[in-house]
Order: sequence, then structure tokens, then C-alpha cells
Amino acid sequence: MAASRKPAFKRILLKLSGEALLGEKPFGIDRSFTDYLATEIKGVHALGTQVGAVVGGGNFFRGVSDAAAGMDRASADHMGMLATVINAIALQDALERAGVITRVLSAIEMREVAEPFIRRRAIRHLEKKRVVIFAAGTGNPYFTTDTAAALRAMEIKAEVILKGTKVDGVYTADPMLDRTATKYSTISYLQVLERQLKVMDATAISLCMDNKLPIVVFNLREGGNIRKVVLGDPIGTTVSV
Repeated sequence: MAASRKPAFKRILLKLSGEALLGEKPFGIDRSFTDYLATEIKGVHALGTQVGAVVGGGNFFRGVSDAAAGMDRASADHMGMLATVINAIALQDALERAGVITRVLSAIEMREVAEPFIRRRAIRHLEKKRVVIFAAGTGNPYFTTDTAAALRAMEIKAEVILKGTKVDGVYTADPMLDRTATKYSTISYLQVLERQLKVMDATAISLCMDNKLPIVVFNLREGGNIRKVVLGDPIGTTVSV
């Protein structure tokens, strides 16, 4: 019966952290987890929903982390952008082995490994039923991949950002540290900013608020959750007006 249901969204932007690709590894990419992600995305793609994705680079390098202490911030951020390209290619490989045609579009030109990001080209790829992975953030230092996800989502006219995390939504506090933390089913952009909840960074939340782009935060590790969100099931936490 579920197969006959129509998706609630025609075009989505999936935000994945670089740490998500670690799987069970302490560093780098867990191929079994990228294969799992590819299967999850393939299931959503089969519904007819157009899928764009932004992947972070934290499994290799984070420009704002202690690893970058003493390094020029712009240089560190550019290194982080290159890490996102590695992750994007890994995810592309997993998707194409799963039979899903995929394109990587990079904000930093590197034509041998990825197409340059051009908004109209990205939309055309989506219309042709290709999964599009946006790499290298915004192409500018001082901006996170959260902000890149919000920007790309608006540029491709996505209807929602799906933020995959290790927990099943947004809580009043970190549920890993505070057992009394309670989950929000819905929350406003302003509440996220005022309460300094770590959904996405403030710039990304502000961009989504200004453009009324909803964000759904959900547990990425639970199989079938991306599909459930796309079908409109009440999964995770919805951040909206």
C-alpha cells in the first residue's frame, strides 16, 4: 500500500554531515554506510522525488576545529571544502553502483572530477531525474556547509531541507548528555535562534526563515526514515515559521 502513496515533496535538499559518512570508523569513509545511504536515497528517488544533497567534510577536516588552530581561517576553510569533494565523489560512487545516475557539482572548479556549479544546470539535472550532489560548500571561506545547504536549496527551489543526524529530532538539550531532554515535534526558526539549539548554524537558519524554507531534522541511521519524511509521515522535528 505504501508504494501507491504520493510523496509530499517533489524536490528535496538532503543535508549530510561529513561525520555521518564515518559510519563505525574513527576517520575517513565507511563504505558500508555510504552504500546504506545510497539505498535510502534510491528508495526516495524511486518515488519520483528529485534529490539534491550537500555533504560536509568533518570526517576529514573541519576548518573551525582545534585541528585548524593557528592556521589561517581562509586556508583552513578551503581545505574543508576539498574534503567535501572527496565525500561527494564517494557518495556518487555508491549511488551509481546502486543504479542511480548522479552528478557532482562543485563550487570550486575542478573539471576533471566534478562539474562546476551552475544553478540552471543543477535544475536541469534534477529535471532529468539525476541525483545532484553539491560539493565545496559555497566556494567561500567563513561559510559552513549548513549555509551552503540552505543556499543551494533555495537556488534549486527545493521544498524542504532534510537534515540527517544521529538523533531523532531537535531536543531541549543534548539527549546524549541530558536524560531529561524532551523532543520538539515542531519549532519555529526564532525559537531555534533564541534558544541556541544546534540544528544548523545561525546564518543557515536565518536564510531559511527569510525564505520560509522548512527544515526537517531526523535520525539518519534508522532505515526508511528519509522515505517516511518524503511521504509526509510525522518523523523527527519540523522547523518552520
